[in-house]
Amino acid sequence: MRLQNTVALILGGGRGTRLYPLVKDRSKPAVSLGGQYRMIDIPISNCINSGIRNIHVITQFNSASLNNHIYNAYRFDNFSPGHVSILAAEQTDTNADWYQGTADAVRRNILHFDNEFINNVLILSGDQVYRMDYNLMMRHMLETGADIVVGTVPVIRDDAKGFGVMLVNKRGQITNFYEKPKEDELLDSLKLSNEQKKMFSIDNPKKEYLASMGIYIFRRNVLKELLSNESMMDFGKDIIPEAIKRYKVFSYAFQGYWEDVGTIKAYFDANISFGSKNPPFDFYDEDAPIYTHIRYLSASKIDKANITSSIISDGCKIENSTIKESVIGLRSIIQSGCSLEKVIMMGADYYENSSDIEKLNVRNLPKLGIGKKCVLKNVIIDKNVRIGNNVSILNKKKVQNEDSQFYCIRDGIVIIPKGTVIKSNTII
Repeated sequence: MRLQNTVALILGGGRGTRLYPLVKDRSKPAVSLGGQYRMIDIPISNCINSGIRNIHVITQFNSASLNNHIYNAYRFDNFSPGHVSILAAEQTDTNADWYQGTADAVRRNILHFDNEFINNVLILSGDQVYRMDYNLMMRHMLETGADIVVGTVPVIRDDAKGFGVMLVNKRGQITNFYEKPKEDELLDSLKLSNEQKKMFSIDNPKKEYLASMGIYIFRRNVLKELLSNESMMDFGKDIIPEAIKRYKVFSYAFQGYWEDVGTIKAYFDANISFGSKNPPFDFYDEDAPIYTHIRYLSASKIDKANITSSIISDGCKIENSTIKESVIGLRSIIQSGCSLEKVIMMGADYYENSSDIEKLNVRNLPKLGIGKKCVLKNVIIDKNVRIGNNVSILNKKKVQNEDSQFYCIRDGIVIIPKGTVIKSNTII
């Protein structure tokens, strides 16, 4: 089965404040992932591998970087009809406001998929890591006769408070849906029974709740009818609770790795896990690879380095350093005597030539990358950062949250924003 009559809408999200400062100059889907990918590569690759070629990415903030990446990475030839297009929020004669929610974003772009050749609308998030064949979800829709299918995963009680949580009957049809339930009494009422855990093949006894992945398949006409009520702004808060009263809404239980990386902590932990010996998510699968922009960089050059449980992307130059449980991005430069542990280094957009370096020396500025004898632990280094010699970034005081001119701290993780210069002998 292939999804030729399906359009995919990838929601780029709003300001993404939980990922600040990584989203200061870019939208969430454009944030680096796994060294050489972007978040947007995950849902687009899943679509391509599922046979979907009609793909729109709906964005609102800082879409220039994302636009450039999509243009360079996803150009279908004349013999492979399809497209990946950006639908940025825009003012019109009828609406001068920004998107008011996920459902409003889709409503405002309905003209791009409202035609008789489109039967189904697949709605995806731009900040999740998983590999899914959407054909299986569509098959489930056909087998159950559903009007809407919601992708679901089992979660523990603490995590359930941040998701849409549902109750289902024996057939898997959703009977109740609550967005981000916080009250203990309500959470207790949403627990899965032992019989339901068996139905959804849940082995972990702590995962007692069924949560929405923010992945939906709608029949186009059903989606149009629901969106016609302009008071409904969000899928989780408005559309799904209303839909279960009027339509057949079923759960599709996803089996496999899935992670919402919409917060700094989740983003950091997921990236660090990619470099482990047996990672929970592997970017390369011969049958379903994750695609990205091919840059034709040379292989990385490594001299006398001790590297364990890490990812080293293309075009890096690493000299006599120790790197442990880290993700080193494209064109990263790490000079001799450095120690990196649990560091996400996004790399650089370009290399510096001898003329550039002479100018930097005159201004007493460090080169792109990390200088000599630096020690870093639990750090995210955004693109085009310059770190001098003998810099120590360890957060010894274990500060959990802080904003400074040259860095931010979230959940104890130090983040160096894009283009920052950290002078030699600095201690953070």
